[in-house]
Amino acid sequence: MDAPSEEPHGRRIQSVEIAFSIIEVLQRQDHTTVTEIAEELGHSKSTVHSHLRTLEDRKLLVKEDDGYRLSLKVLDMAETVRSQIGNYEVIKSEADSLAAETSEISQFGIEEHGMVSYLYKATGEQAVETVSHVGMQQPMYSTALGKSILTHLPNDRTDEIVQSIEFTPKTPNTITSPEELREELDRVAERGYATDDEENIEGLRCVAAPVTSDETVLGAISVSGPSSRVTDERLHGELADSVQRAANIIELNTKFS
Repeated sequence: MDAPSEEPHGRRIQSVEIAFSIIEVLQRQDHTTVTEIAEELGHSKSTVHSHLRTLEDRKLLVKEDDGYRLSLKVLDMAETVRSQIGNYEVIKSEADSLAAETSEISQFGIEEHGMVSYLYKATGEQAVETVSHVGMQQPMYSTALGKSILTHLPNDRTDEIVQSIEFTPKTPNTITSPEELREELDRVAERGYATDDEENIEGLRCVAAPVTSDETVLGAISVSGPSSRVTDERLHGELADSVQRAANIIELNTKFS
């Protein structure tokens, strides 16, 4: 039996960590063999094989020839999580409309574990495809979605997240200190929307507005596009207006649903 290790937030079970590490490997690379997983995780083949058999028995994995892949049960679990977001259909509808209106990428994100988790993504006709996808997590300090949400979280939660951030410069424009981030959050609160000025990905700009209900931030909705099209005038004018309007519609539908 695995001995639990002591951690600041409680005990952690090694076998559970190994199981989820295997799932993450299979999420990144489909149809992976026992040997490949063992080499990547640094565990013995026998240990990995035992975990694979257990996950297969629980129907989370499917064995195909000499490799494994995630099963459709994982998709079923994801659908359940999405259905737990009470206003998901409104979010989807507004993100789709925003992408169609702007011809760019529209996304909705929520805060989980101090990161932005993408709940939905819509792609407009002229959109430049990005690596982001539903379920992906991104830093809050370098994204417009994250800064929008941070600005409207309870002060103690915002402080907790800011203090936990390891500021890594993703581009030359990335915020790299708590002081700089707090100054930016003050600006976001004043104007009602947040921007990502090539802070997360070079060449990509983004604007986002928070979605709140009864003084609780539910998430944020954004539009992203290449800096060649998303000029200052468009970023702070047309697109800022569009995301705030979409956020307001989601809020109203949430309030009266």
